[in-house]
Amino acid sequence: MKKTVFSFYLMLTLVLSVHSQVQSPSQFLPNYGKQISYYHQAENYFKHLTEKSTFIKHQKYGVTSEQRDLNVYFISSPGNLANLEQIRNNNLAAIGLSENKFQMIGDKLIVWLSFNVHGNEFAGTESAMTVAYELVNPSNAETKKWLENTIVILDPCINPDGYSRYGNWLREISGKKTHPELSDREHMEVWPGGRFNHYMFDLNRDWAWQTQPETQQRIALYNQWMPQVHTDVHEMGYDSPYFFPPSAEPLHEYIEKYQKDFHYTLGKNISKKFDAQNWMYNTGERFDLFYPSYGDTYPTYNGAVGMTLEQGGIGAGREVVMSNGINLTIKDRLTHHATAVLTVVESAASQADVLLKGFRGFMNNSRKTVKGNYKMYVMKNNPKLVQMADLLKKNNVEFSYADASQKASGFNYNTKTEKGFTIEPNDLIVKVDQQKAVFAQVLFEPNQKLNDSLSYDITSWALPLAYGVEGYALKNSLTIKTKASIEAKEKTIPQNVYAFHIPWNNRISAQVLSLLHQNNIKVRSAMKKAVFGDTTVDPGGLLVTKTDNPKVVDFEKTITELVKIKTDFNYILTGFSSNSKDVGGENFNLLKAPKIVLLSGKGVGSTEFGSVWYYLEETVGYPVSVVDADNFKRIKLYNYNTLILPDGYYNFSEDQQKQIAEWVKNGGKVIAMNSALSLFEGKEGYALSPFATDEDKLSSEKEASENELKERFLDFQETERRYISKSIPGAIIENLLNKTHPMSFGLGDKYFSLKTDDRHYSLLKKATNVVYVPKDYKSYGFVGNEIKKKLNNTVSFAVDKKENGEVIYMVDNPLFRGFWENGNLLFSNALFLVD
Repeated sequence: MKKTVFSFYLMLTLVLSVHSQVQSPSQFLPNYGKQISYYHQAENYFKHLTEKSTFIKHQKYGVTSEQRDLNVYFISSPGNLANLEQIRNNNLAAIGLSENKFQMIGDKLIVWLSFNVHGNEFAGTESAMTVAYELVNPSNAETKKWLENTIVILDPCINPDGYSRYGNWLREISGKKTHPELSDREHMEVWPGGRFNHYMFDLNRDWAWQTQPETQQRIALYNQWMPQVHTDVHEMGYDSPYFFPPSAEPLHEYIEKYQKDFHYTLGKNISKKFDAQNWMYNTGERFDLFYPSYGDTYPTYNGAVGMTLEQGGIGAGREVVMSNGINLTIKDRLTHHATAVLTVVESAASQADVLLKGFRGFMNNSRKTVKGNYKMYVMKNNPKLVQMADLLKKNNVEFSYADASQKASGFNYNTKTEKGFTIEPNDLIVKVDQQKAVFAQVLFEPNQKLNDSLSYDITSWALPLAYGVEGYALKNSLTIKTKASIEAKEKTIPQNVYAFHIPWNNRISAQVLSLLHQNNIKVRSAMKKAVFGDTTVDPGGLLVTKTDNPKVVDFEKTITELVKIKTDFNYILTGFSSNSKDVGGENFNLLKAPKIVLLSGKGVGSTEFGSVWYYLEETVGYPVSVVDADNFKRIKLYNYNTLILPDGYYNFSEDQQKQIAEWVKNGGKVIAMNSALSLFEGKEGYALSPFATDEDKLSSEKEASENELKERFLDFQETERRYISKSIPGAIIENLLNKTHPMSFGLGDKYFSLKTDDRHYSLLKKATNVVYVPKDYKSYGFVGNEIKKKLNNTVSFAVDKKENGEVIYMVDNPLFRGFWENGNLLFSNALFLVD
């Protein structure tokens, strides 16, 4: 008896000892809930938990561009944590993604929690500390029950660089007292803000495209685990009530009943918690599940129940007075989040069997029971498939290459018609009969069904059009001999090379040209097709001649080393062309190396600036001087030959605009994008005008006036839905090309532009309309009825020649989110080939 009593007290002492060691966030961080935590403080707190608790395990999965660690924490029972690898393999084996199944380990539910994808939505990371504490807290017996059958994977900060940028700023400008009034500077975040990562990309739009290092490293880990539930924790405008599932329409047609049912269950469960505290909330109003690259939709299309949680908080600083007169604090925000997130874990654990069954059915049944219209996708052999294959690999989408020829018929993306064609060796093939069946269909399905036009984001993203390749969707899956890869042929370079030829046909062409320019290698570009024996140089093709580069030591070896990343490079042994396009003739222009100044700062769109900066630094690796627009007057413009104006509103003085005009006439090149076109619209000396004639302008003004009169009698509550008839949130628009102009080289027979706003200009006079929307154009995705007719015969990309220089007008952004591969090439044309 004495021994039993002693054992009891010993166990109680150990429990109390552990409990005293595991500190809450408030105990560990003196200003928790009052001031934003530095990123290293959040990391230190999680380090404390992993050192003091057996319920949590740390894994570093990568680093950011600014060399901050990316971390996840596995939280479960000690027994489950000891068997993590077996549990992971069992989960993958159940959906055919692993052959290693451990019979002794029972089924476990995997719940992934993501916080702070937007850096300035910092209550996410703050709440992650409370969530982790409550899950490991020894005195919280309830959470321990959840963890018996559940593995929680907690990522406390997806975007450490943005979080740190915002946090450092808020700390720097904060006083000892909070200032809830909106006039205080802590409610006026400075450019570029903390929302974005290092390159100003919105990481919440990058899940599928994986252009950014944070996303690439996270999705690699995500696909190693394939959770059943994923929660993406956000903040929105500080005056907004909390949002939790169910999500709003449009819901993609591939979303299954068990996913919708669990959303509804969460809505009921979270609302009970919020009702008990008299907290305001809303569901089903704003955040839809359609665009595939969000933190809720990407998991959803991969079989999980994906969701967004949104707390009011952006612009709140440390404390803000809301419109109802009540003050909102950091403590309020993180408490709301922690309550909702813990309810997600609780609800998931209670329905583990239902969720596991639904997840496995989603992944396994969709192989044979095809959700969409097509069972197979064929991309005709094209150098741009190198990048498409890379995207598919990152997302674990299976593909192969044809190793034989076969007649077939399918939906042609370019023509939007059923068309016969021949599958030939090296064509890329994606079959729906695979574990990532649904996600593959979402990426390739030509016509995504939109059951509500009030979408939160772009409504079409068909990969063949984004990559500028000829693609077909087939209703039947054909049996054809395939191979896993295309073998690159080894080249033997002779010692008497006349010139190296680099085809201009994908982003790697631009990367090679970037390397050549930076090594002071002279390069020529073909204006028309030229034939040299067995080598054909298509328009845009690059030539590096020995004659142009007499100082290059060991010419053949040096140039081979610079161009080897372009596996289809070759060489010619003579400058004599069989079609009268000799190397020394007018057909081959000597290219000028760009000296670039890129404007940033207040008034410039952060993500639009970021897309250009990322393109230059990462896509082609080319040097650029970044200057804030406010400091434009300080730079010596004649030290540069290229000025890039990203989307934004520039407050240039009249003298500065005259300076730019004079610089252009003397050989400068301006690349103006989106709203930056307003600097040139209707200005004397420039061709840019919304209307082709005065009559068109008068007609448009008359129509607008008549519509204003009609709107006086319209129903107020339908205002938002009426507005969408004038909008284009993101659709793919067919464009024709002036194929003789360098800005069209390598793009193909057509260019499909991703249009994300209603800006449009009639075909320009006294300028070259290189890429333009024809009458009765084809489109994919939602285009409002009113704007649809106005896009006929409008220009998307044009060149306005001014004596020795030019202004390039980009009505659409070809670098939007970095994933529009043919847009990368179009921008490369404008930067490197147009002169």
